[in-house]
Amino acid sequence: MNLEKTQTLLELMTQLRHPETGCPWDVRQDFHTLKPYLIEEAYEVIDAIERNDFDDLRKELGDLLLQVVFHSQIAKEQGLFDFEQVAAAIGDKLIERHPHVFAGVEFADDAERQQAWEQAKEQERLQKNSQQKPESVLDGVTNGLPALVHCEKIQDRAANHGFDWPEPEPVFEKVREELQEVHEAWQSGDQAHTQEELGDLLFVVVNLARHLKVNPEMALREATQKFSKRFNYIEQQVSASGRVLLDCQLEELDGFWHQAKQVQKRQ
Repeated sequence: MNLEKTQTLLELMTQLRHPETGCPWDVRQDFHTLKPYLIEEAYEVIDAIERNDFDDLRKELGDLLLQVVFHSQIAKEQGLFDFEQVAAAIGDKLIERHPHVFAGVEFADDAERQQAWEQAKEQERLQKNSQQKPESVLDGVTNGLPALVHCEKIQDRAANHGFDWPEPEPVFEKVREELQEVHEAWQSGDQAHTQEELGDLLFVVVNLARHLKVNPEMALREATQKFSKRFNYIEQQVSASGRVLLDCQLEELDGFWHQAKQVQKRQ
């Protein structure tokens, strides 16, 4: 590992943040103003992975690393911590979370290893909240996560403490039940109640994804990408006929949709 490159990056950020000779934009930033960029860079990394564009992935990982360096520099200026402490903390965590690699501990199987992992996380959470009165086993799940991810983590935390269905079949039944309640709420004309019931449906669908060992965030992203490709096919067919989408009847567009499905199956 070339530590000189890392040190150069840290020095560049220090220079950019210099109140007199640095970049005015960089100097103005703080933890809160950088939040949108941090989220954006993380998603751009995911996008590069999904496109299998590894040259772009290298660049996007650099952009994401810049955000870590940026936040660390701001923290250093405020006397909170610095980049070295950030790196040391994650290094310590990796060692603590992997006793089977670094401490000679042996696990019987993946389930036992996963249980030990969750217990380690729980211990960290208890230590983190040691100065506070314990409120709930759900404390510590970050509220700022995307809704699907947040929902899944909340459900995981509850499941790890025994509150979960033992198998998927009852969850399928619950999905059907919640879907019916959404329909009834919609028929009632009560928009607030419809929103509430739709939220319940989404929640239980995430629960079903957990039981089926499917990542709901990635499943939805893939479904959206699939929809986009099929819709692009529809646009191409309509454009080839010299028209725009609004010139077409829904039945014709639906026909193109089914063609797109067949084209995707052959690819």
